[in-house]
Amino acid sequence: MLKIAYHSLYAHPLPAGHRFPMEKYELIPGQLMYEGVITQANLFVPVPVDDATILLTHDADYWHRMQHLQLTEREMRAIGFPLSEALVMREVTICRGTIDCARYAMQYGVSLNVAGGTHHAFASKGEGFCLLNDFAVAANYLLHHGLAKRILIVDLDVHQGNGTAALFKGRTDVFTFSMHGQHNYPFHKEQSHLDVGLPDGIDGKTYLSILQQHLPVLIREIAPDVIFYLSGVDVLATDKYGKMKLSIADCRQRDEIVFNQCRQHGIPVAVAMGGGYSPLIKDIVTAHCNTFKVAKEIFEL
Repeated sequence: MLKIAYHSLYAHPLPAGHRFPMEKYELIPGQLMYEGVITQANLFVPVPVDDATILLTHDADYWHRMQHLQLTEREMRAIGFPLSEALVMREVTICRGTIDCARYAMQYGVSLNVAGGTHHAFASKGEGFCLLNDFAVAANYLLHHGLAKRILIVDLDVHQGNGTAALFKGRTDVFTFSMHGQHNYPFHKEQSHLDVGLPDGIDGKTYLSILQQHLPVLIREIAPDVIFYLSGVDVLATDKYGKMKLSIADCRQRDEIVFNQCRQHGIPVAVAMGGGYSPLIKDIVTAHCNTFKVAKEIFEL
């Protein structure tokens, strides 16, 4: 069965005029159910992750101050959200959702979190709408509990996963692969195990060719027990900040490449949605929904 993490906290309201499209978190499962792709039985509601699991990844002082709403105004400006109890609860719920997706993926082949992909969060700071790094938290959880020995993070959001890269720098049990806009945010890049920086204006055909060149080789060489896939749709030509020229069809083909590789090699894959900032919410939701549809089709769930 296709298992999808969703919680009403994902659509935590922000002040009027805020540029982050929170409504997509409600619209994605709603559209999938409307089209008959999923039913309520496919959805599960994650609970907040525990402190001990968070502290496998994040510094104790940072987590303590976040819990008690003591992060500074300067720290929150870098994050881009107003600090609140509901926001912190949203973050810890997303983290648990990604952990649960990894465990469901081990059972069914694939599982998806409607939110997640908070790859700009470092051990002791947040940036770019990210407070806690859900992929890092989930990867460290699996390793700590002996559920995996080698993990591959495939980050195809348009922005480099700088927090993820820094968290796993020098590690051999987690390999980070980020394929992103070279001249896009963050302007100071961290070093992933493999970074593929792409030029502004890259077209879909070239993008997909580069992905096809790298991903199969990585999977063969690393032989991961689990893959975490960040499927941001800010690569779309319609995106306000992405600077790339992929169509919705290109974005779907990107998902097909990743899922086919996972299926062919028998590697469970946990997916988070990542970014998407097209002016029309329909474009964002359509591209994200395609990720769920492709996952269901390829894994025959």
